This record gives sequence, C-alpha cells and structure tokens, in this order.
Amino acid sequence: MILVTSANGNQGKRLVPKLLAAGQRVRACVQSEASAAHLRRLGVQEVVVGDLAQPTIIARAVDGVQTVYHIGPTVHPAERAMGFAIVDAARAAGVHHFVFSSVLHAIATDLIQHEIKRDIEEHLLTSGLEFTILQPSNYMLPHRVRSVFEDEVFRLSWSLDRRQSMVDLEDITDVAALVLGEPDRHAAATYELVGPGRFTAHDIGDVLSKVLGREIAVEEIDSEAFVRARFRDAAPGALEYQVRVIRAIGAHYSRHDFVGNSNVLTWLLGRAPTSFEDFVRREYTAFESGRSDE
Repeated sequence: MILVTSANGNQGKRLVPKLLAAGQRVRACVQSEASAAHLRRLGVQEVVVGDLAQPTIIARAVDGVQTVYHIGPTVHPAERAMGFAIVDAARAAGVHHFVFSSVLHAIATDLIQHEIKRDIEEHLLTSGLEFTILQPSNYMLPHRVRSVFEDEVFRLSWSLDRRQSMVDLEDITDVAALVLGEPDRHAAATYELVGPGRFTAHDIGDVLSKVLGREIAVEEIDSEAFVRARFRDAAPGALEYQVRVIRAIGAHYSRHDFVGNSNVLTWLLGRAPTSFEDFVRREYTAFESGRSDE
C-alpha cells in the first residue's frame, strides 16, 4: 500500500487517480471530511483524516504501508516538524521506500520553504530508509492562468524581468507514479523536475497573448498584499508566517533567476515534457469548454 499525504492538493488530486488506474492500493491522508469523501468516490481504499502535526495521525497514516509519498503542506509553519516526524514514523513502522516531494534548488536557503525542504532532505538521507527525492521547479498552476483568461492580466509578486523555469503538474505526477511503481529502480535517486524554457513575466505574457489571440498585460504586485489576500482566512500567527515566506520569495526572485534543466524530466518521462504554451492551450480549451457547458 502507498500512503499519499496532502492527497487532495495540487499534486495529490492528479497523482491518486494515476496510482489507482495502475492497480495500486492507496491510503490517502487529508485534513477534511470533504476531501476524504471525494477520494473515497474515486476508489481510494483507505483515508486518514487529520492534521499531520499530530503524532497519532502520523502513526495511523504510516502503519502497514510499504511506501510513503510525502508532499509537505503549502506555507505551513509546522512543515519542517511534520517532515521530520513522518520520516521517523516511517522508519519505525518499517516502511520500504520513502519518496519526498521537495523543491528545485533546495540549497537556496534564503528561501524559507527551501531551507525547510533541504532540512527534511537531510533528515531523510540520514534516516536509513530507502528514498527518492523529487525536486520540481515552479508549478504551472491552472488557477493562475484561468484568472488570466478572465482578467486579461498576468500578475507576479516579484520582478517581471527575472527568469523562472516551470513544470506541469501532470508531468510531475507522471514521474511520481513511475517512481512509486518501481521503487527499486529509483531508490537513492534525487531528480530535478523541470519543464522546457526559462521565462520572464513578459515571456509568459507573450505566450498567453499568442494562445488567447489578444494582448495580455503583465503586472508586478506587492507580495505582502498578495499573501494577505490569498490566505486571509488563516489564523493570525499562521498568516504572519505566510507573509514572511512570501516576502522572502519576492526578495529572492527579484534578485536571482530560478531556472533549471529539463534533461532529467525528459529521460524519466520518455518524451518531451509539457511546454508552457501547450499547458496554456490545454487549460484554455478546458476553460472554454466549461463556459460552453454553462
């Protein structure tokens, strides 16, 4: 059985159906009953509902599984402690293979979430567990481009002139499914998962304009205002932590490019990774189809 944490998040909601289609038995860990109900409808055999900050939830989640795929919670103040605890619990439970979803260039420790993932990588490396570490670049996020389809503005919370590499979530989860299905082949590997191209915000705007057939503006927004709007329902302490993380991201990405190479992802997929233009075309087709169904 494979445990998937954050099983209804950006990666999980795409990965779980692929694992089920491949005949894998899945235990999903989620925080809400609504997410649990959705996953049960998909055919997930076991669901654990609860907060991975709680040791009892972690113990229930890892008990009896052969493989763990751990995706840390987005911008969560307890992310490091959760990562350490689930590695320790997996070792104690006799888990065979631990796959960790980290981040490209985890050594860039002026980025708070990178430093956390770097520390979890180190803890995993010294745990004695068989491991695989996946290091994706920035996600191509459907909700980000869908907001552009509606507003005709691409907004970014750092310098519009800095370049970034991106990767399609479908490609990431194709690799994750491959690794989870062939643990011995991918044991002790660390894979950078990077799509083709290196894009400034202006480049992204050009691709969007080409696909949509109309001019898309680009706009730099205040990172603190962005996070306060996005996480406005968070508890006060958590919100301040999230603001600090987003400030660090804005500062780093305004000083440095965040780029990688797509060779490893190409090899793993056995095909060319999804380009940003193809991603936008796919999402725009789905967006238009959804509007026509209304």
